[in-house]
Amino acid sequence: MTDWRYRFAEHRGTLVAFAIFVLMFVIYVANHPAGFTANVVTTAANKGVLLALVAMAQTLVVLTAGIDLSVGSIFILTNCLASSLVAGGPAQAGLGIAAVLAAGLVCGMVNGLIVIYGRLQPIVATIATGAVYFGIALWLRPVPGGADDFNSDIADALTGQLPGGVPASLVALAAVVLVVWVPFRRSVIGRAVYATGSSELAAYMSGVPIRPAKFAAYALSGLLAGIGGLYLTFFTYSGEASAANGATYTLYSIAAVVLGGVSLFGGVGSAVGAIFGAFAFRTIGDLLFVFDLDPLWQPLFQGVVLLLAVSLGAARLFQVRNRLDLFG
Repeated sequence: MTDWRYRFAEHRGTLVAFAIFVLMFVIYVANHPAGFTANVVTTAANKGVLLALVAMAQTLVVLTAGIDLSVGSIFILTNCLASSLVAGGPAQAGLGIAAVLAAGLVCGMVNGLIVIYGRLQPIVATIATGAVYFGIALWLRPVPGGADDFNSDIADALTGQLPGGVPASLVALAAVVLVVWVPFRRSVIGRAVYATGSSELAAYMSGVPIRPAKFAAYALSGLLAGIGGLYLTFFTYSGEASAANGATYTLYSIAAVVLGGVSLFGGVGSAVGAIFGAFAFRTIGDLLFVFDLDPLWQPLFQGVVLLLAVSLGAARLFQVRNRLDLFG
């Protein structure tokens, strides 16, 4: 296989997700009453970034052949925490932001420790921890609200528009990819995560550091979900312990991961693909808006798009001549 064919096969899921998103977004802006304007792009970007961050968090765990059902709860917990801590002057708000990110990181670390040393299935362990995290969020914010001196200047700077009409949230998302995902993907631990997800037994026999790889994946997953919760606070200036929002973002993150070409069997995919999958998934609701369709149709359209994405990802099964090739 030539180099370009290998690279195409490696990034096929990401490219498909990108193509789906571009097609849907072009249709959206072409039919939007305001057209392709900075405000329209910023609004769409802000909604997409929230799901993209949670989808990135889910991707790290899925790459290890697990599923994290607590990402939505971490997302909600850090939102409630940020609504109280991101307040006061720049220095105090900065310390609050650091505390919120640390809380997300700790939640992910707890998940990793339970899965690794408790030897529980990830889906079972994260259901339990997710309930705990949501309980803490509900204790912090029994009713929706925010701090009276919430620092809206920082929030506006990170969710508004940069010179030229560029959405600040997209720049922040790109920074997260460059600072968190790219170094992780190229590190020894990152490669170990892919090896573990592909075949944990083979990885163990090859001397791959399985436990550190899983721990790093869950820890960074919590951190990314915490960044998502922080951004939700930036958008709303408040926190809300909403079980519905937590469950929705958890399920949508799994859908975005699949749409982005990440295999639920582990070891295949990229957080960048999950980002495009998240933006494509969010654009479905925008399309319903511009075509003035009943919002009740949204789950149907989301299901159809997701089914098509899964079908494209499984197309290689029709090329298999030997059943052993499925495990190669």
